[in-house]
Amino acid sequence: QVQLVESGGGSVQAGGSLRLSCAASGYTDSSRCMGWFRQAPGSEREGVAAISTGGGVTYYRGSVKGRFTISQDNAKNTLYLQMNSLKPEDTGMYYCAAARSWCGLAADTYNYWGQGTQVTVSS
Repeated sequence: QVQLVESGGGSVQAGGSLRLSCAASGYTDSSRCMGWFRQAPGSEREGVAAISTGGGVTYYRGSVKGRFTISQDNAKNTLYLQMNSLKPEDTGMYYCAAARSWCGLAADTYNYWGQGTQVTVSS
């Protein structure tokens, strides 16, 4: 099993930045892909960014391209999401996730999930 713990969330004004971290433990070699998802109240969970653990290929939802950067430190088993130029619509609970077989932004392809960290962007 893979355990994921997010950190780095908080409240920030529009235009500000946050860096989220996800510490992974357990059988991390089983994960081909790591991703960040978010969910606003009353909305479905949506993929934000993902990265293949082996090759570092990245995927981003269109609304965050140019503003967010996903990265990983495999030696530390840590995933990051650098979020710049934050907008109120970026507000939500952000989840770290790991997928065994696929890589992308589809939530139903992920097998392990963290508990989430709240990001609130005020206008």
